Amino acid sequence: MTDIQPHHHLDATGLLCPEPVMMLHGKVRDMAPGEVLEVRATDPSTERDIPKFCQFLGHRLLDSGRDGELYLYWIEKKLS
Repeated sequence: MTDIQPHHHLDATGLLCPEPVMMLHGKVRDMAPGEVLEVRATDPSTERDIPKFCQFLGHRLLDSGRDGELYLYWIEKKLS
């Protein structure tokens, strides 16, 4: 799917809205600027929520995709 090498991983599988984005917010807060997070989720609402989260807070959604019922996202924390 992608050859991005993440610094951090977040497993939000089995969780429903708003839990994946709440966990994402906490995880990104603890990361250094420029680090990349891979998120794995099963909630279809993450297709809407995670891109909006990135846009609103200024993080870069580097890539996203699906593997069956698994939703995958690679997010780079904003530099400042």
